[in-house]
Amino acid sequence: MTINEAHQRSEQATSSPRVALFVTCLVDLMRPNIGFAAVKLLEDAGCRVEVPRSQVCCGQPAYNSGDFASTQRIAKHVIDTFADYDYVVGPSGSCMATIKTGYPALFEDDAVWHARAVKLAQRSHELMSFLRDVLKATPPQTRMAATATYHDSCSGLRSLGIKDQPRDLLARVRDLKLVEMQDSDVCCGFGGTFCVKYPDISVKMVTDKAANIDATGADMLLGGDLGCLLNMAGRLRRLGKSTRVFHAAEVLAGMADGPAIGEAEERR
Repeated sequence: MTINEAHQRSEQATSSPRVALFVTCLVDLMRPNIGFAAVKLLEDAGCRVEVPRSQVCCGQPAYNSGDFASTQRIAKHVIDTFADYDYVVGPSGSCMATIKTGYPALFEDDAVWHARAVKLAQRSHELMSFLRDVLKATPPQTRMAATATYHDSCSGLRSLGIKDQPRDLLARVRDLKLVEMQDSDVCCGFGGTFCVKYPDISVKMVTDKAANIDATGADMLLGGDLGCLLNMAGRLRRLGKSTRVFHAAEVLAGMADGPAIGEAEERR
């Protein structure tokens, strides 16, 4: 490497945004491949990606249950953890909505922490929105020979306005045909603690969603929130459907060649 090439690389690294990946609990515990796909997409878009080891849950379960004291303690830790990054990006509309809209509301009576929460909220983004709306990125073209339908998760759609972004990005995937299901923007019945508190209603909702998915004839279901995808994948399998389920990031990154969500990993 010449001195000039080294200088150019140094300048590029300095100008690249320093992005922290908010992994999310479900991705960490249930589907790490989504996290790896997110890192690949961000790095391909020119970001310097870091994954802070001290990160914890965003506090959404406590927040949705009305335990605001616990949520504040969690939020303060998250705010401290991600304070020094240019951006915080997560592959989940629900988690990022908690940070972007929930945190500022939590600290309305505390001027210092409210200001810090707002500052973090302004730098925090859901992955699909960040790639398209902030970076204006064009991910390297991948190939997926399949017909897919997309589910719009409630928090991402209603709190963050995420609808066209994943579809625009997925339109670049060669040989992938996107078909719209009926009521793509209707809740799948997961809703975090909702499915635990109201299981009968939740099952009816996800059964209706499974019928809409099946009616499209798509062989693949995509989405942007793992909780929703786990819920729908489970119901589809219980109904004997063969629809394969992936996070959109896995397809965009060319990392959907392994077992789908809910499928057993092959033993070696």
